[in-house]
Amino acid sequence: MTTSQASNGKPYERLKAWAACHQLVLAVYRTTSKWPKDEMYGLTAQVRRSAFSAAVNISEGSMRRGSREFRRFLDISLGSLAELSYTLTLATELGYLQTEQQTEVEILRDHANRLTWGLYRAISKAANAGGK
Repeated sequence: MTTSQASNGKPYERLKAWAACHQLVLAVYRTTSKWPKDEMYGLTAQVRRSAFSAAVNISEGSMRRGSREFRRFLDISLGSLAELSYTLTLATELGYLQTEQQTEVEILRDHANRLTWGLYRAISKAANAGGK
């Protein structure tokens, strides 16, 4: 990321959790582009929506005032990552996703999940230290 991006009103771009979620969204969109067209408004949309939600809630929450609000958005992001895990399993069992593809995306999802939890803990710790 360039300095101009960081100072361009996009503080979420500095967050490792957001970056991991963003990479996850890109991988999900690439993977689901090959799924059956009759699933476009079903499982494909749901998988994409849950991946997108993880990233967008981190970006939106980072712009909120106070740690409590940011943690609420991180909670939503973590829920979306859990939802994505299930939908990837379902897609694999339905034959839309090969096991290798599921493993690749699940590794990205797990990484995003660990970083998001870490961010949640850091925000909570800062809030407790600062009394917010």
